[in-house]
Amino acid sequence: MSVDLNSDLGESFGRWVLGDDDAMLDLVTSANVACGFHAGDPSTLRRTCAKAATSGVVVGAQVGYRDLAGFGRRFIDVEPGQLADDIVYQIGALDGMCRVSGTAVRYVKPHGALYNAVVHHEAQAEAVVAAVRAYDASLPVLGLPGSALLRAAEAAGLRTVREFFVDRGYTPEATLVPRSQPGALLHDPQEVTARLLRMIESGIVTAVDGSEVRVDAESACVHGDSPGAVAMATAVRAGLDGAGVEVTPFAGERAG
Repeated sequence: MSVDLNSDLGESFGRWVLGDDDAMLDLVTSANVACGFHAGDPSTLRRTCAKAATSGVVVGAQVGYRDLAGFGRRFIDVEPGQLADDIVYQIGALDGMCRVSGTAVRYVKPHGALYNAVVHHEAQAEAVVAAVRAYDASLPVLGLPGSALLRAAEAAGLRTVREFFVDRGYTPEATLVPRSQPGALLHDPQEVTARLLRMIESGIVTAVDGSEVRVDAESACVHGDSPGAVAMATAVRAGLDGAGVEVTPFAGERAG
């Protein structure tokens, strides 16, 4: 058994410090690094990419809406062509920071409200896919199993990677419980570790209403901005190691 362990990083901005990126980069195998639109200033992004490179952690571009004030967690009804351009811009910006840090962007993952929107929003899903294809069609796309994003990416010939959220509640439809609702966030490191191991072994997760839902994923996300994130990631990594699960990145070197 094997799984990739990813986290959202590089989200500090100026004097506003969010999370402990250095500690998380010692635990995860893939880093979803902000690209400056929802979070992350240039110095933060360069520093995060450099630490990822020295730690052997794969860097992915976490693209989002142009919404610093809302941390990218507010839906924006942006025209698909503009959204595609915004995403190309973000991938390119982070790839530049990777280049001067001895690494490269090796996959793309939407952030926040955009991630949730492209579960069902066909036009915005197609825009994300169009941007990735235009920038580098060898880049995998990380998203929710069964989402419009992964369907569009697969149809376009892109590699798709299914993701599980270690510390988020699931609905009976196998989507994420909105952050505004009870059960959206999980805080017990032992509980989330056992939940992840069950998903890896059986593909089953208990939803917020107590029902059992099927979730088949190759990568597991531990949020880096939540309280106790490092302790939770430490427990999850120890639990995976103890269960004999190989923790390894899903993405390798870029084509070309």
